[in-house]
Amino acid sequence: MIPLSLPDLSERETRYVLQALDTRRLALGPFVTSFEEKMAALCGVSHAVAVNSGTAALHLIVRALGLGAGDEVITTPYSFVASANCLLFEHVTPRFVDVDPETYTLDVRRIEAALTPATRAILAVDVFGQPADWPSLEILAKRHGLMLIDDACEAPGASVQGRPVGAWGRAAAFGFYPNKPITTGEGGCITTDDPEIAALCRSMANQGRRTPAIMEHVRLGYNYRLDELSAAIGCAQLERSEDLFRRRRQVAAWYDEALAGLAHHFRTPSEQTGSVRSWFVYVIELRPESPAGLRDRVMERLRAAGIGSAPYFPTIHLQPYYRERFGYREGDFPVAESISARTLALPFYSTLTEDEVARVAEALAGAFSAEEKNGNESLHGVPN
Repeated sequence: MIPLSLPDLSERETRYVLQALDTRRLALGPFVTSFEEKMAALCGVSHAVAVNSGTAALHLIVRALGLGAGDEVITTPYSFVASANCLLFEHVTPRFVDVDPETYTLDVRRIEAALTPATRAILAVDVFGQPADWPSLEILAKRHGLMLIDDACEAPGASVQGRPVGAWGRAAAFGFYPNKPITTGEGGCITTDDPEIAALCRSMANQGRRTPAIMEHVRLGYNYRLDELSAAIGCAQLERSEDLFRRRRQVAAWYDEALAGLAHHFRTPSEQTGSVRSWFVYVIELRPESPAGLRDRVMERLRAAGIGSAPYFPTIHLQPYYRERFGYREGDFPVAESISARTLALPFYSTLTEDEVARVAEALAGAFSAEEKNGNESLHGVPN
């Protein structure tokens, strides 16, 4: 079996975890401090606040910015659900805007038409590690007096015009789940140049304390702390980050070469001019004229061949909870819905070998060939 993802762990991660265990200090210790310093350096910002998930990071940013009931925030329907849920936690209304068909990120050209007197911020997502159009978003936000939030959970190491992701907007959120380019197991981080946002997030992550050592709670807080063992893994990962990013770029290049002959079936991901992508996942997009259900049948054939795959992403607005609460229907955001129905994540991680990539490509070619023979697809992806 070639799984969808695997973490890249080395002797260094093991050594740091053992060092943390030897200190007997498993929370609020030196590894968390070091991890925050390394994240701030990676993103070129003054402050980083470690937390226990990317979702927690997003939630604290929303709360630190004072967003609440009656406010609206522009965001994307094509993302992991946490990027919208973090708004609902604070009774903020997400106002979805459709995505750019090339980058899958927020279509900046559509945002102004969606603004209302209640709009206070834009929360953009660096989908699959592709940075959003931050320069254009920055100009638009300034024009309308809006705050910018970056959901960078999938994009550590990415940049736009030489400026790291994590340094755009008022604050950015990162997540470090095991499938991410940098992992801590479970974990997240807030990056910002605003000392007030950093201080608020740090306090709220630790039950609203004024300082970590004093049990004086000056605001509503949460148990969103990152533990020392997770931070130890994160420190090792960040010290290896250049190599981890390089190896993921290499795997993506192997895929590009191996799948070149299948371009009539799907398009492969690309890096946009002026930006550096963080290779979180390798997602192919079946052609718009592909028959209904083809993506799912291809997935079944890959599974039978021992190849992991997944439909990345289901749209947020068509999730049952969002349908029930807001009344969304098919057709509300047609670009995102069309992409969602045709995108497929292939196995992707830094330790994937060139031979394994070749095996995935062979299985994928076989799946499309079998569909053609069964009359489900013509040579050029046009329904029979």
